[in-house]
Amino acid sequence: MSLGEAKGLRAASRQHVAVMVEEVVGLVRASNPLVVVDTTVGTGGHSEALLEATGARLIGLDRDAEALRAAAERLARFGSRVTLHQADFAGIAELLEQEGSPLVGAIVADLGMSSFALDDPARGFSFMLEGPLDMRMDQRQTLRAYDLVNEESEEELARIIHEYGEDRESRRIARAIVAARRRAPLETTGELRAVIEAAVGGRRQGGVNPATRTFQALRIAVNHEMASLEQFLAEAPRRLAAGGRLVVLAYHSLEDRQVKRRFRELSASAEFSLITRRAQRPSEGEVARNRRARSARLRCLERTAN
Repeated sequence: MSLGEAKGLRAASRQHVAVMVEEVVGLVRASNPLVVVDTTVGTGGHSEALLEATGARLIGLDRDAEALRAAAERLARFGSRVTLHQADFAGIAELLEQEGSPLVGAIVADLGMSSFALDDPARGFSFMLEGPLDMRMDQRQTLRAYDLVNEESEEELARIIHEYGEDRESRRIARAIVAARRRAPLETTGELRAVIEAAVGGRRQGGVNPATRTFQALRIAVNHEMASLEQFLAEAPRRLAAGGRLVVLAYHSLEDRQVKRRFRELSASAEFSLITRRAQRPSEGEVARNRRARSARLRCLERTAN
């Protein structure tokens, strides 16, 4: 077997299982879109379902070049109906202008961490897999989790862990990280996990590993996720044609609060309306099949007039 074939098999084994596909497709299809934008295309799960269910042209974007390659292979059968870009969804306005589609019928954003990257030890996203402290969604950027862990002040680390991980033990964890790196730089996910567990103990109530929130916080900080989401939520609704829908899947309270607040602000005007008054959740059956769906919250906004 060639190296390329081996990589292809590893990529196939890491195929991300898209969450709440039927719900997303149903909300999008109701708008009869001519153009759909999947702003977090990943390996193409939602995109494939949307292309099968509608006759729309699809514009897909993602920060992860490796995931986009997998998506391109998966969606190749749809030919010219698909255009893919390596891009941050914060730049959706500029990208749609370049595409010649300033207004579109539907925009979809799945804010969850893709299994494709999460299950790759070399990417350093998971404390369950030994790998380098990287966590970059876009490998073209220079900032890594390694840089934050080994160079930021104790105060800044505590802020990141508290703000983005919502962890009450943020100061203790930051203090332990700084003490550990004085002896030697922390280079791997395993090393960082061990420092966190030593600082605050083993598994917490409900079986959650104490490293969970710190790893989430570092990933968000490395990729500027909250700033990107804020920019996306400012731009995307104005890129909907009349009757167009914005569908967002969030997985933790930081994201969902931001989406909920923005949707409510917009729906206070006559220009937008809430399709989902409350967040939709995955069915028990889906959660049983895919544990990573359990925290998903789906919200949908419609532009009623331009």
